[in-house]
Amino acid sequence: MSRFIGAIDQGTTSTRFMVFDHAGNTIASAQQEHAQIYPRPGWVEHAPLEILRNTEAVIAKALADGGLTSRDIVAIGITNQRETTLLWDRRSSEPLHNALVWQDTRVDPLVAYFSGENYSAGAGKDRFRSITGLPLASYFSGLKLRWLLDNIPQARERAMRGELCFGTVDSWLVWHLTGGEHLTDVTNASRTQLMNLATLQWDQEMLTAFGIPREVLPRIVSSSEIYGVVKSGVLADVPVAGILGDQQAALTGQTCFSPGEAKNTYGTGCFLLMNTGEKPVASAAGLLTTVAYQFGKAPVHYALEGSIAIAGALVQWLRDNLGVIASSNEIEALAASVEDNGDVYIVPAFSGLYAPYWKDHARGVIAGLTRYANKAHLARAALEATAYQTRDVIAAMEQDSNIRLSALRVDGGMVVNELLMQFQADILDAQVVRPRVTETTALGAAYAAGLATGYWRNIDELRSNWGVQKTWSPRMSKTLRGELYSSWQKAVTRSFGWKE
Repeated sequence: MSRFIGAIDQGTTSTRFMVFDHAGNTIASAQQEHAQIYPRPGWVEHAPLEILRNTEAVIAKALADGGLTSRDIVAIGITNQRETTLLWDRRSSEPLHNALVWQDTRVDPLVAYFSGENYSAGAGKDRFRSITGLPLASYFSGLKLRWLLDNIPQARERAMRGELCFGTVDSWLVWHLTGGEHLTDVTNASRTQLMNLATLQWDQEMLTAFGIPREVLPRIVSSSEIYGVVKSGVLADVPVAGILGDQQAALTGQTCFSPGEAKNTYGTGCFLLMNTGEKPVASAAGLLTTVAYQFGKAPVHYALEGSIAIAGALVQWLRDNLGVIASSNEIEALAASVEDNGDVYIVPAFSGLYAPYWKDHARGVIAGLTRYANKAHLARAALEATAYQTRDVIAAMEQDSNIRLSALRVDGGMVVNELLMQFQADILDAQVVRPRVTETTALGAAYAAGLATGYWRNIDELRSNWGVQKTWSPRMSKTLRGELYSSWQKAVTRSFGWKE
């Protein structure tokens, strides 16, 4: 009898395959990074075939390392970097272009056009919020698809003839794993700015506005059902039974199934989601209204989300671009070597600022520099930037939801950083709770697949798996907290309007 559930976690910088048991423990894991391609400033791409090869490689390695075969795996789920946009040939399955990554800003001119007075009356970035829950921004997939159709020779004509497939990374992987199923789940569809939040279907008004032919779009399905089986390779005949965008997967992995429960994932970016129940909550404070999950035929749940573009990526920037550290795990010791940030603040608006500001023309700044500042202060400022941005988002979330967060569930690669987690509790004046299993993104995808196949009977079984590994409580004075946050807000305003 099969004993385990597998999960493909295809992220912005790497791909991982993890195997979990019924208690949510990790049985096997393998991970591999892929190249980040920067053709021009602000442009970010991934090679789709490299992602596919890496996915196959990490599956094989995890199974081999764990002494497992396909017979040990009940089903697999997929979680993926959201908004990253691909276009491929329906017949050959070959990509027409590199994937346009969620961080990519090449569609800024399209954002400006659709936000502008010359497009239609009632101009503004929120013109499509009532349909999609999203502001106009370079972040989402719809305008990236528009760019591909406009810039690849004959792409639009071929798309209208039904020869091409659009998808986010989940669709790309399912297409290849199942031998041609073209679909996406409701969480990923809700990030395209093409889906109607109320009907959970592609919205004709959005398709017309953005000039997207319906023929290129995948079928929208729930987050937890059997979509097909793996056609070949080491997982041949194993069902593919769960799909969740990475942040919705982490919400599921953290078992935030009740309205008001929230989690923050600290990865390349930082993403805070709050479950708002079975009705979408419109944001007045700069947040996104998005789908949280839909398990089979059960009602869909919605979420409020605050998206921060640069979190762990700032540590990578210090490592790769400035050479301040040789490896990412050196950041904590270097930051801890000074008592405070030396009044240095880094606002990492490398591709604009996301929630709650939505300033496309902001760019990164380092503020407060004096001759006293050294690389340790830069390291500390980089870590603190993630905590400050999280407070910005939580303030907006509390305003929209009328719920005061007393504790924040955290996950992702950065939560092993004790200095950051303590500072996060201090600047929030709230408890920060790290669960027993911190790789909740992959776990959430596994949960979705397990629910679809009866491996877990219901969400109560999933809740019973969640346990606390460590809690940080605030210990900073109210006065110091106010002074630091005030300086951060001043630094943020310095980043505005840099790009004309």
